[in-house]
Order: sequence, then C-alpha cells, then structure tokens
Amino acid sequence: MKDFTGRIAVITGGGTGMGRELARQLVAQGCHVAMCDVSAGNMAQTISLCQGDRVPQGVRITAHVADVSDEAALQRFRDEIKDQHQTDHIHLLFNNAGIAGGGSMVTDSRAAWERTFNVCWGGVYLGVRTFLDMLIAAPEAHIVNTSSVNGFWATIGPNTSHTSYAAAKFAVKGFTEALVTDLRLTAPHVKASVVMPGHIGTAIVANSRKVQGNTESDDLTPEELAATRHRMVAAGMDLSDVSDAAIQAMVSEGARRFEQDAPMTAAAAATVILDGVKAETWRILVGDDARLLDEWVRKDPEQAYEPAFYEAFVKAVGWKLGGG
Repeated sequence: MKDFTGRIAVITGGGTGMGRELARQLVAQGCHVAMCDVSAGNMAQTISLCQGDRVPQGVRITAHVADVSDEAALQRFRDEIKDQHQTDHIHLLFNNAGIAGGGSMVTDSRAAWERTFNVCWGGVYLGVRTFLDMLIAAPEAHIVNTSSVNGFWATIGPNTSHTSYAAAKFAVKGFTEALVTDLRLTAPHVKASVVMPGHIGTAIVANSRKVQGNTESDDLTPEELAATRHRMVAAGMDLSDVSDAAIQAMVSEGARRFEQDAPMTAAAAATVILDGVKAETWRILVGDDARLLDEWVRKDPEQAYEPAFYEAFVKAVGWKLGGG
C-alpha cells in the first residue's frame, strides 16, 4: 500500500500521542479516518488539529468513544464506522491505544494490573477480532499493532516493577509475528506489522493515571499520593521530609518531562510508522533508542536485567526519564 489516498483507516487511542499524529498525517494524505478513544474531548482536539492542517476535500474524519478492552464497545465502534463512512471494509487498522500501571504482581492491585493488560493486549486482540472481516473485505489491507521496546525488554529500570505493561507488549509482539504467517496462508492480501517504539514524547504517563482512576483531574487522590509515596520509598528515595504537595509536583513534572524531553516526538514516530506500512515492513522499530536497545539485548540477553546494563544504556542514549 504505497498511497493512502481514498483509503479508510481505523485508529484506536486517537485522542493523544501517536494516535493523534497518525490521524493528522493520514488525513493530510487524503485518507479517511475513524478513531476511538475514552476521551471525547481529546478526540475533539485531534479533529481541530486536522482541520487546522486543512483536511483535503471529501476526506472524512470521525470520532467514537470506546474502551478498547470492551468488546461490545469496539463492536459499536465498528458498526458506527459502517454507518458513518458508508462502507463494508477498511484498509488500515492501527491498534495503538495503550496505558501503563499495575507494574507489580505483589504490591499493586489486581484491578490495576488487569486494567493495563486488558487495554494493551486485549485491545489489540479484540481490535483484530472486531475488524478482521472488514479488513479481509478490502482489496488490500494492513494491520498495525503497537508493541514497545518493552515487548523485547521487560523493564523500565532496576528499581521499578513493570510486569503488566511488559507482559502485554510481549503478547502483542508474539501475536503480530504469528499473524504474518497466519495471514499469508489465509488472507494474503492483508499484511501485519508490529511497531516497537522507544521513548516517544506522549502523554501516556498522565493519561494512564486518569484511565486507571477513571478521572479527568490532574490532581492525585489521597490514595494515589500514598501509593506513589510508597513506590518512591521502595525505589530508594528518602521522603521523610517531603510533603504531599511536593510529591504531586514531582509526579506532574515527571509526566511533563516524559512528553517534552523525549528523544523523538509523536509526530516523528507516526511518520516512521506510516513509512514502514508503505514499505510493508513487518517489524517497525521507532527511534534510535529502540534500534540500539534491540541490538544490546540480542547481544547480551543474560545481562539485560542487571542494573549495570540499564545504567550503561541510559547513558548511551541520553534517556531523561523522570518523576513518580
């Protein structure tokens, strides 16, 4: 698929980050877009940005509120697309939605753990299940599933538990790799790619807390403050003289830094992804840090989870991960 003009793309998590930038770039290239997100307000901002970029004549962009971990919600999303886009097929499916949280099997709640897993893995699985018939109905189609460097390296550092997100992203990677053969045998006109970004500047840190807590507020609840304090102490920080307000400020600053100090913007990442789709690359590493980390883990897998490995890698790529 060398040209997106006149195609129909479905994007999950289109309200912010890479999903938003995929929508903007696809619309600019003449592609119709149907996106879903749990935040109608964020999707409205995405549409406003697309309009500011000047939507080509005749191109449709629609927004649909849906939780990707809820199969019934995705099915409603699919049926709304059929109605609003007047189509029985789609050409592109970007299973992009994701959140963090529930990092520890020991200290985090089962609800938080499963919420992350059900969005990051379940959303991809259910997305493919829900839209597969519409993809097969197209003359050519492409499934693009977002994993992560955490799909081949299950950590964000030696002092932070990260089991749910990593398990989900490993599942996405394995599932998509298996789809390459499955689709070649059963629906060869449908391709599949797995996307593995490094540190991309998105609002996932702030958004994940809101999704996990079912809130739109930027302020931590007393329960969240207590849990954050406990997590920081467990990571070796001395917070004996640190106020709750200071912890709130550290969390906010960490979210800001994750988005604004990243080595690659969401817009640049979206361009890499779309170029990979056009080239029919099944394995799309996004960012110099992703490519380098892939090399390091393959070269010395036994050391991949040792503190020295993490410290050397962060220094080599200049990661500035901070806060909460």
